Amino acid sequence: MKITADTNVLARAILQDDVAQCHTARETLSAATLIAVSLPSLCELVWILRQGAKLPKEDVATAIRALLSVGNVVMNRPAVEAGLALLEAGGDFADGIMAHEGKWLGGEIFVSFDKHAVMLLSKERQATRLLA
Repeated sequence: MKITADTNVLARAILQDDVAQCHTARETLSAATLIAVSLPSLCELVWILRQGAKLPKEDVATAIRALLSVGNVVMNRPAVEAGLALLEAGGDFADGIMAHEGKWLGGEIFVSFDKHAVMLLSKERQATRLLA
């Protein structure tokens, strides 16, 4: 069975905060021949792990890298790596994803009111503009 995993399935499997749902999630993921993980699901998952579960960025990055390493998991690896780079630099995973995907779609400059995101992306040699 080839599946697209909803964020809640991934979160239950990682957090183990509901025994029955954790078991069902892990069983379903283990039985799948392919697990498609969308960028929105990953952004939600990182938010849940950071804001809801209060996990440190290092643990969140480790969890996402563990997903990347599973043979039957498919995701947009370059975008995920961009999100992880920003997360590990102290920024938001989603901002890294948005900057990467925007560039892939033809955007030349990442614009934001978020000073921190603009500063971190600039350090990674991305064209940015801070809006005032």
